[in-house]
Amino acid sequence: MTPQATSDATPTLLREPLKYSGALDQFRSFDYAPAIGTEYPDLQLTDILDDDAKLRDLAITVSRRGVVFLRKQQISTDQMKIVASKLGELTGKPSTSKLHRHAIAESQRELSVEMNGKFDDEVWLVASRIRRSHYAKKFQVLRDLASDEWHTDLAYENVPADYGLLQIITNPQEQAGGDTLFASGYEAYERLSPTFRQMLEGMEVVKIQARMARVVDDHKINLIRENRGSPENSGSEFQSTHPHCSTSPVIRTNPVTGWKTLAATGIAAREGHFKDVTHYESEVLKKYLHTLVVHNHDLQIRFKWGEGDIAIWDNDFDGKRQGFRVLSVGERPYLDPASKSRREGLLNELQGPASS
Repeated sequence: MTPQATSDATPTLLREPLKYSGALDQFRSFDYAPAIGTEYPDLQLTDILDDDAKLRDLAITVSRRGVVFLRKQQISTDQMKIVASKLGELTGKPSTSKLHRHAIAESQRELSVEMNGKFDDEVWLVASRIRRSHYAKKFQVLRDLASDEWHTDLAYENVPADYGLLQIITNPQEQAGGDTLFASGYEAYERLSPTFRQMLEGMEVVKIQARMARVVDDHKINLIRENRGSPENSGSEFQSTHPHCSTSPVIRTNPVTGWKTLAATGIAAREGHFKDVTHYESEVLKKYLHTLVVHNHDLQIRFKWGEGDIAIWDNDFDGKRQGFRVLSVGERPYLDPASKSRREGLLNELQGPASS
């Protein structure tokens, strides 16, 4: 493997895509859509907790399919942390990358996990009541478009997440709602023309999480300012410019699959800007790329949660819901110019190695 210089702490590795071994073939599965989403209806994560071959294949499946769903999981938050850590470690993430600690620490909010009074800053409590408290404007009568909530977890961190787990433990029984939509960045990249691809692969984007700063000011919250899952995730500016990347993170390469993906949409990109272009050009690009994700329904899937269900992905609504999220920190985003699109990668797999 040849290292691409990014920083001494987290070198990016340009490597061969990881291959699925078949270790999970014994479990029943089905795909939600051609572009994204797979469910294993009978698989319990606790049954494969000590099986690195199966966990590695699970990670590869998540990276290839975008998101994997598992129903009615009997798992503790400590076990979820083990899964999240292993998914990244078994697929080659930097040794300096650990589990993410949200800047707004759970212990600072005095929120316990597993309802037993235990505090854990590596487990984020996702609760509609807290969102209403922190983001009251979103739940007013005159609400913004729901499509404005598209996001990628930790996009504002210098070293963002590679794998994320979310388990819903309390879901509204008396009403509809609470579904989560997922979209394929691989497929969004495919919808770009060759000319646009070439232009965007030479561009960088500054991603900002302005809402976090507002919450901190409004609620007088103390922050975790150092080592939020990586030594490079420090400070309180809540923006990532990826200054050491030699190529653009607007289009990035997934290090597990080797496929190119569109990585400049969602809240953090919308509140930020594209570098080395005018303000107007940046706004046009942000609007177009956001539209690309929002209006191409065949690159999206919608997941209806049940209590105990888990989604694992390579990210609310009006009602009472609660769950726990664990995020593994990966590597700095990079683009390998030799990487391929999802379709090109799958076609190469079907054709097999070229004969000499």
